[in-house]
Amino acid sequence: MISFAYHKQFDEAFDTGERSFAQTYLLYASSGTFHLEVNERCWLLPPHRAALIQAGIPIRIWTSAASTSASVLFSRDCISVPSLHCQVFRVTALITEMTNYATRWNESQAKLDDHSQSFFTALAHVVNEASNLVEDLWFPRAQTAELCRAVEFTLANLGETLNFSDVARAALASERTLSRRFTEEFDMGWSEFVQRARIIKATERLVMSADQIAHIAHDTGFSSASSFSQTFRQMMGETPSRYRERLK
Repeated sequence: MISFAYHKQFDEAFDTGERSFAQTYLLYASSGTFHLEVNERCWLLPPHRAALIQAGIPIRIWTSAASTSASVLFSRDCISVPSLHCQVFRVTALITEMTNYATRWNESQAKLDDHSQSFFTALAHVVNEASNLVEDLWFPRAQTAELCRAVEFTLANLGETLNFSDVARAALASERTLSRRFTEEFDMGWSEFVQRARIIKATERLVMSADQIAHIAHDTGFSSASSFSQTFRQMMGETPSRYRERLK
């Protein structure tokens, strides 16, 4: 096996279904946001986050809008095996430039260019170092059809005033059944899931836009900027403004 990369542009939403790769896989969104599902977890991957995934691990990737990917498949002797099945981490400017540069070598081109493998080895070193600082911003992954529908409806309407009765109708389940599903599968209630989802969505806006924090709070469903800041600090350990400053 050799290391190689590829670039893909998606003009509309897509869903890969469940698949796996024979090599350690780096997934990076050059534009747009990917949803990544691995085992019992689901991550959002906007352009300031990437995922390093162990070889052979089943994953599902999907988007709700147009996007562009830059993916790298590392040879076994190029990169150490990630300590976790999936490590989501913050992308530095160096990783962005190196990953985009690497897409000039697809599998056939990499075989023809002797210099390609030394470049991928250097990229692997930088990625290994960055991926050790794991970002723990994940959602639980729904297992039953009712909960899948409930999660999809909730995520699509985070900026609205959400009522559990509306979510239950969208999930085609009674409120009692759906409440039990959240507790059994996610080990948290629906309200706690909503708060977590809103904060994770807000982290994307804080880094990828220059929008005022009050606007982000409103668009992600918080009643006020102060309520948003308080919840954000409880979950992330710092204020939204500090988080934005540190990651930018």
